[in-house]
Amino acid sequence: MRAAWALLRRDVALSLRIGGGGAMGVAFFAMVALLTPLGLGEETDALARVAGGVIFTAALLACLLSLDRLFQADWEDGALDLLALGPLPLEAVAGVKALAHWLTTGLPLIAAAPALALMLDLPAAAFWPLMTALAVGTPGLSLIGAVGAALTVGVRRGGLLLSLLVLPLYLPTLVLGARAVSRAAVGLDAVAPLALLGAVTLLSLVAGPLAAAAALRVNMR
Repeated sequence: MRAAWALLRRDVALSLRIGGGGAMGVAFFAMVALLTPLGLGEETDALARVAGGVIFTAALLACLLSLDRLFQADWEDGALDLLALGPLPLEAVAGVKALAHWLTTGLPLIAAAPALALMLDLPAAAFWPLMTALAVGTPGLSLIGAVGAALTVGVRRGGLLLSLLVLPLYLPTLVLGARAVSRAAVGLDAVAPLALLGAVTLLSLVAGPLAAAAALRVNMR
């Protein structure tokens, strides 16, 4: 636990020092909030209907912005080899790095979501389902992204390849999160899509670190 805590503090401090993750994600959210109403014009009813999908699409793309740095810097300076020889198994290393990514990217997005929802004219009844869906779904985005980052860690400028690998795996989270918000916006029960969204995140929690560690071992041979 001491080694995991030290790795978590290190990754969070590096992310904040570089100025990536959270700042870029919130800035991306702000741009989406400004550009989407401009694109739809005066169709406020249409804006409210698509708000859930817009928010989750923005969250998905914001998570992609910093995924390529999840393992790449440690790969380039040799720190990844030291982590592999350290007291933590690679599965735990991948899990801690995914947690650090969520703390510096997913958590700021959740904090910024209410302001974004107001700008997109989301009905008040859908605010809590939106926050719940983001809190449940964004950890899965970081865990799935860790698998893609591990697969492309040895590829120079592998950002495009990483996006192509990860985006199809993000679709269940995108569809279920947007569905939960849209159902709540029209007064329907959002429990079923939220439960399925939680199941996707739990599956990512179990399989993500294992798959990421396996990919890292292959790339480190």
